[in-house]
Amino acid sequence: MRLVLVGPPGAGKGTQAQFIASNLSIPKISTGDIFRANVSGGTDLGKLAKSYMDRGDLVPDEVTIAMVRDRLSEGDAQDGFLLDGFPRNVSQAEVLRKMLEEWDLALDLVLELVVEDDEVVRRLAGRRTCSQCGRIWHVEFDDKKDDLCDACGGALFQRDDDKEETVRHRLEVYQEQTAPLVDFYANEGILVGVDATGPVEEITQRAMEAIRPYLG
Repeated sequence: MRLVLVGPPGAGKGTQAQFIASNLSIPKISTGDIFRANVSGGTDLGKLAKSYMDRGDLVPDEVTIAMVRDRLSEGDAQDGFLLDGFPRNVSQAEVLRKMLEEWDLALDLVLELVVEDDEVVRRLAGRRTCSQCGRIWHVEFDDKKDDLCDACGGALFQRDDDKEETVRHRLEVYQEQTAPLVDFYANEGILVGVDATGPVEEITQRAMEAIRPYLG
């Protein structure tokens, strides 16, 4: 199974990617993991990426794509993979398609985690981070009545990227960049949407039910 997972920030992609990949016995491949592995491993691509990051610049698409190509060519990805965080736009999707065609392969499925914007804001804007131990709490889901960490007693604060205006901006960027990607895969006939609201276990169950018809 060769699978891509898409969805807005706050949809739970990282969590679901881990569970789905484990259930399918395929590697979960995220761009974040690839970047960290290349930078910490001191690879040529890692050094190149780090030179951009150190200057505060975005890493160019061609560097990201080269890292993805290297990762997909590794032995554990030969019988399938789950991509999380790549592709992020239509141009990257076209590159991925050509890359797989070179290996006589193709994606089996693109799974979209569907969640309303207001639910994303509720999830992310309600998060509070402990200033001492770094644990994350939620004002609603954890029923927090004070601003102290239940684990260590540290003061809780709201990270800038969890503030409502920032979350809504991230959602706008997602719509601009990734909505066309969703349409691209829908036109290819390999897009399936899954309701990503509710308990984590229920979302995983829905995802696996959506995937099952595509398993060889």
